Amino acid sequence: MFSKPANKPSTPVAKPASAPEPIASQVAIEAPRAKPRVASLISSGISIDGGVTGDGELQIDGIVRGDVRVGRLTVGETGHIEGSVYAEAAEVRGRIVGSVTAKQVRLYGTSYIDGDITHEQLAMETGAFFQGRSLKFQRPPAPPSAPAPTPVSMSAPADTGLDMPRPIS
Repeated sequence: MFSKPANKPSTPVAKPASAPEPIASQVAIEAPRAKPRVASLISSGISIDGGVTGDGELQIDGIVRGDVRVGRLTVGETGHIEGSVYAEAAEVRGRIVGSVTAKQVRLYGTSYIDGDITHEQLAMETGAFFQGRSLKFQRPPAPPSAPAPTPVSMSAPADTGLDMPRPIS
């Protein structure tokens, strides 16, 4: 079944002539590639009493009792957070009891939020429960442009013939 056919003669394979090694200046130096980051997972059945902090991506399917401060947060349908959330982006399918602060917030139909949401972008699907205030990030206003200065005359006012009250000196 796995035997070689006996009728073919074995012929040595000729190696091709080796190409000259490239000069170091001709070799393009590749920048080290950043490894794709895998999301951390707090799976269902896991309960954490205390805060969770990091700059990566986190998916919570279990329970966290404490503040969560991450780069990107996904709360699964079985996920539950009792505390404040701070993230660049947050997708919520589960339950959060506390405030949410993120640039982008997406509430899916199964989500339950009891707390204020501070955001730049907020998207809510039909069926999502949200009790609290929606607060848009306030970007600092652009500094007002100063009007061009008006020339000030230092000469005495012309006599208009009207008796104007004169300042007391």
